[in-house]
Amino acid sequence: MKIAVIDDYQDAFKTLKCFPKLAGHDVVVFTDTANDVASLAEKLKDANAVVLTQQRSYFPRELIEKLPKLKLIAQTGRAATHVDLDACTEKGIVVSAGGSGNPNATAELTWGLILSSLRKLPREVTNLREGRWQSTLGVGVSGKTIGIYAYGKIGSIVAAVGKAFGARVVCWGREGSTGRAKTAGFEVARSREEFFAEADSVSLHLPLNKDTRGIVTAGDLARMKPSALLVNASRSGLIAKGALVEALKAGRPGFAAVDVYDKEPVGADEPLVKMANVTCTPHLGYVTRESYEEYYAVVVDDIVSFAAGKPNHVLNPEALGKK
Repeated sequence: MKIAVIDDYQDAFKTLKCFPKLAGHDVVVFTDTANDVASLAEKLKDANAVVLTQQRSYFPRELIEKLPKLKLIAQTGRAATHVDLDACTEKGIVVSAGGSGNPNATAELTWGLILSSLRKLPREVTNLREGRWQSTLGVGVSGKTIGIYAYGKIGSIVAAVGKAFGARVVCWGREGSTGRAKTAGFEVARSREEFFAEADSVSLHLPLNKDTRGIVTAGDLARMKPSALLVNASRSGLIAKGALVEALKAGRPGFAAVDVYDKEPVGADEPLVKMANVTCTPHLGYVTRESYEEYYAVVVDDIVSFAAGKPNHVLNPEALGKK
């Protein structure tokens, strides 16, 4: 099969332990991103299988209809809301999505963002390179209130680290989430308003879907302290569109640490990147050697199984046998 791997920014795919399993297949890796349908269709016009990394590229009906040779879309992770499954099924294109990845990578980055922001590390690193010694006064974690929204696989790790640092950890979310938090011995806020108003830092750990899109509103942000930090290493769409930029301009919260954006990749023209009170990273949450090995091992096995006539982790079984 002709296999196209797209959005491999680090050109890492061919360095992974699983790659030799694709020996005998024609594998092409693209390290750049094509944000328009026409460009992406041109890249993939001869592909029989496409490897997607998380939600880096969208596969709408318009694109799918321009790829007559495509038989398989192999997705890292289980979330495939960025792929038009109905269109794929109609065209006989199988979509496989298996494995859930390791939550530690994103939890680790979340604490990297929190500490970098509170201790002003990016600014101090830049100043030291320019010959200046100590110019900021950082803020500690011990004794502060860390808000976790919500207590899931990643949120639970972030909460445990906060407790180890001596912070007061307060959780919010749906009943299942808060129930797990209580069972683990963590405090649950008495109300949504209290959760945002009392936290010194709020970290978001929800999946993005139709129920959670825009779940953090301008009103929620306006309740936060002028000294508070909002951390988002989950998905940009969890916050109402444009609300975070406006809230930061208004001073509530006073700071943000962000790893995700509305449209990626972003450049220096992204409003959040330009703001002095925001620490920005380029969606590094799951970008570790260990996570890549886990994610792509499942994808490669799914491709090999599909080529052998035994498709696995299929999201649209109705497509089988159509093409």
